[in-house]
Amino acid sequence: MKKVLYIGNHLKGGNPTTSNQLSLVLKELEIEVASYSNKKNKIFRLLHMCWGLLKHRKASIVLIDTYSTLNFYYALIVSQLARLFYISYIPILHGGNLPKRLQEHPRLSRLIFSNATINIAPSKYLKEVFLSYNFKTEFIANGIDLQRYSFKKRKQLAPKLLWVRAFDQIYNPFMAIAVLEALKKTYPKAQLCMVGPDKDGSLQQAKALARLKKLTNNIEFTGYLTKEEWLQKAKNFDIFINTTTIDNTPVSVIEAMALGLPVVSTNVGGIPYLIVHEETGLLVESKNVEQMVAKILYLLDNESVGQQLTINARAMISKFDLETVKQSWKKILS
Repeated sequence: MKKVLYIGNHLKGGNPTTSNQLSLVLKELEIEVASYSNKKNKIFRLLHMCWGLLKHRKASIVLIDTYSTLNFYYALIVSQLARLFYISYIPILHGGNLPKRLQEHPRLSRLIFSNATINIAPSKYLKEVFLSYNFKTEFIANGIDLQRYSFKKRKQLAPKLLWVRAFDQIYNPFMAIAVLEALKKTYPKAQLCMVGPDKDGSLQQAKALARLKKLTNNIEFTGYLTKEEWLQKAKNFDIFINTTTIDNTPVSVIEAMALGLPVVSTNVGGIPYLIVHEETGLLVESKNVEQMVAKILYLLDNESVGQQLTINARAMISKFDLETVKQSWKKILS
């Protein structure tokens, strides 16, 4: 049996992460997986990752989740330790801001990505960027189990907006509140539901903003919800909005498409590689509240447009099904 060491975020509790999901996919391929780290403390997590590599240095290959923030340095240290012990490794590129890392830290980036067996990009956006730097890169999507997502055909759209993301400045939750405020001028009973845990204090700021704008009767902050809870909640809403300023290939947007929610998103990072404007969703400029409101009003006034967008989107995301992802990883690891 092939043995894989998987370095990434393997914290217990909460919704399954892409790391958890991939670990299950690999086990279904009859691959033994050792996962590091489940430590919350950043220093302990790094030490645990290094210990895991030393303990499993006879593994066939090391998979390394690679982000653009502090975790970039986890990937740097672990990858160079793997090189020291002549262990092949594959970075899995998650950070929507990784292109900026490539620009600002070219030497460190080359140490990680030039010496990898291959780099795996879960978005065609990152694949294209990494290939432009001559880093050998293949695309494998972050998979979802499409059977879990019931497609709801919405015949008549109502001004009921759903936003699902961690509360973080880069995801710009405040734009969603501004969109609701503007939408209320046409639809006084417009509703917004914001689902997600707090990451940097933005949740409390968003709640304060909602109070300031007198929107508390029109907005619901659920905090963290399990996958099952938010999928059930989504049935009560008609339009999914994504307000991020930096992005890769957000799973929440893919899930919204699977559920039959028409998506209106900012046109940043990997989003235009996921959403084809006016074919599988609608795109607006980053931070442009007026454009997003206009697109929402367009959907509300043209129900056939929303229906066609959702049908196209559901067909497009078939490539994100777990079975397709499983076969792609089987090919890479063979």
